[in-house]
Amino acid sequence: MHQLRAAEFHWHFAQGIRAVEQELYIPGSLALLAGIETSIRLTLYQSKQNTFPFEQDLGTVLSNSLIRQARDNGLPIALLAFPGEADFADRLDTNKPGVRIVELRNDLAHGNVQRFVNRELGDSDAFFTPECLRELSLELLAISVAWSEALAMYRAAKSISSHQQEL
Repeated sequence: MHQLRAAEFHWHFAQGIRAVEQELYIPGSLALLAGIETSIRLTLYQSKQNTFPFEQDLGTVLSNSLIRQARDNGLPIALLAFPGEADFADRLDTNKPGVRIVELRNDLAHGNVQRFVNRELGDSDAFFTPECLRELSLELLAISVAWSEALAMYRAAKSISSHQQEL
């Protein structure tokens, strides 16, 4: 996280990692997703402006379109694919359906947990607990770590720095 040198989003990753390690899967996943989303949005903004956006809107939220913009600007977006998501590149080139990370962000940000409900005991005994997100959270954690490392190198190579770093 230190290599990112961007407090505007590195704390999302730091707090997300800490939450997942403490088995707080809902807030951990949400924080990691927010870190990925914000890191893309801020990096794209700073690559064009090379300034810190104190009041400006950073633009679109995490979507296939935003990830395509990141791809077109050379960000290492392949790292955002989940294990087994072989159709990531094909799905990215459309707006619907979203790639898995976009669908996950939308579901969790809006409280839609239906796809995570445990139905092992049958529909009449289906249930949701935060532990239903454990495996997904661990995958998201691995993606976030790889993404953070690659993004730090990208930002350094492009001389993109955070305003906080200059203080």
